Amino acid sequence: MSTTQPIRDKKSLQNFKLYYQNRKEHLRNYTIIIMGLNTALRINDILHLTYDMVYQNNKVRNHIVVKERKTGKENRILLNNETRQVLTAYRTALTKTKMYKEGNPYLFPSPKKAGAPLSRYQAYRMITAAAKALNLCEHISCHSLRKTFGYHAWKQGANQVVLMTIFNHSSFAITRRYLCIEQDDKDDVFRSIYQSAAA
Repeated sequence: MSTTQPIRDKKSLQNFKLYYQNRKEHLRNYTIIIMGLNTALRINDILHLTYDMVYQNNKVRNHIVVKERKTGKENRILLNNETRQVLTAYRTALTKTKMYKEGNPYLFPSPKKAGAPLSRYQAYRMITAAAKALNLCEHISCHSLRKTFGYHAWKQGANQVVLMTIFNHSSFAITRRYLCIEQDDKDDVFRSIYQSAAA
């Protein structure tokens, strides 16, 4: 069985991120992907977000507080500008849906099961369909969103201890495995060492 991978290439990531906005328009799917790539939450935690956890007085909150379903740990997460913009547009569409009007509290309500969130299987199908349509070679699944966040945060120089805290990992060894560092990443370090000093 293949290990779930992050989306490493920036162009591929941008295409994946915008797939449900530009190529196969679907605001709910687009919002789930943006949430996953920007919050580092597991897909189960994203799907179990409620409207009130994300919105207050009809506006997107600055932070959301999530008790992680897997670990039971509480995590306070800043919603960045990209996420806030998408959630603002999504709220307008969500409040017009039958599920919302019938009192389904979830941010991503199930279209078939009253009072339930969208299923993990549906999220998996949506994410893998986008990856397949874009010919992404890696093993891309729901967990790829969380791993992609970590990989690109690491590439941008995020502090290792802070990353470990964001992921609620008990050790950096676990976080390091999450980053899925490959030979190309190591080659980049060897290639660039001392280059700025030599210029």
